[in-house]
Amino acid sequence: MRHYLDHNATAPVRPEVINAVADAMGRDGNALSVHEEGRKARKALEEAREAVRALVNGPVGGIVFTSGGTESIHYGIHGAVASHQIKRIFVSAIEHSAVLANAEATGAAIEIIPALATGVVDFAWLEERLSGYDTARDGAFLVCVMVVNNETGVIQPIRRIADIVHDAGGLIFCDACQAAGKVPVNFVMSDADIMCLTGHKFGGPLGVGALISGPNLPLAPQMLGGGHEDNRRSGTHNVPGIVGLGVAAKLAADSLARADEITRLRDAMQHAAEAAGATIWGGSEERLPGTLCLSAPGFTGETQMMTMDLAGLAISAGSACSSGKTKPSHVLKAMGASDDEATCAIRLSLGWNSTQDDADAFIREWPAAYQRIKTRAA
Repeated sequence: MRHYLDHNATAPVRPEVINAVADAMGRDGNALSVHEEGRKARKALEEAREAVRALVNGPVGGIVFTSGGTESIHYGIHGAVASHQIKRIFVSAIEHSAVLANAEATGAAIEIIPALATGVVDFAWLEERLSGYDTARDGAFLVCVMVVNNETGVIQPIRRIADIVHDAGGLIFCDACQAAGKVPVNFVMSDADIMCLTGHKFGGPLGVGALISGPNLPLAPQMLGGGHEDNRRSGTHNVPGIVGLGVAAKLAADSLARADEITRLRDAMQHAAEAAGATIWGGSEERLPGTLCLSAPGFTGETQMMTMDLAGLAISAGSACSSGKTKPSHVLKAMGASDDEATCAIRLSLGWNSTQDDADAFIREWPAAYQRIKTRAA
């Protein structure tokens, strides 16, 4: 029997989503066509838009559908830079690599916001750095801080950071890809200017996501052509994928209701790992319910993944986008981890369909595997 402990990489697609996508794929019509088939497709698209808007309390008219998290990050950052003449971008040291890569590609000056050992962005550093910032003298700026870290699960103080940014006259972009559908996300109350999410992190289909922004915030389009999404993102709508995203957004309430249960499963795995000698990252902070990041000295992340895979458990080492690489996690390094600690780290992530059996499998297999490693090294 397999046990899937890698929801932060890609969550299993919900059966209701699969059925909705299949049904939508069997229907005719381009969502911009004016005939009956087109109107039906448009209606399905707009119903999904409202479901996504409601999931994150986004503004009416503020949801733009994209192909996923990376495109949304690209659009949010490049669109803001072009529209607001951004000269400097502050990127937290724990951001997903897509954020830093796109920030660097704009040509704007880049500054890294440090992280504390707890896994929280050092907002005191940011406040001090921006205390004398003059946009007329120093140029417009953008701050990028994710809502939830994808490796440690630590939830960031977005509203407090947004206040600091806005007091200094800047904009804030928040990657909510790991947060949406797993913990409550409130775009309006967070005071973020731009936010993004992707469906495959919470039971939706791959290849569809959204950018959320204030409806009156100018963002230069990055996909040009037919003027789709009110001229904000051209390209024929992926109606089946968008419909699936909408269904996943509606079903996210079920996951939110299981938060305490999922947290208990995560904590049971954490206690077993700690008892076996593991170091837990971000454990002192509020975290995503199902996320556990740990290091085991002498037991590399790559070896842990292979060992657990053979035992029937799917886990990852750091971000799934970089788990095939051997360099240490930049997130853990930013938190003060040594190269060895960062190299010997893994991430476990539970989600909407996780069970006690999944947690029990880790509790049974991982400590025993680590003990074998330590015995051989003795």
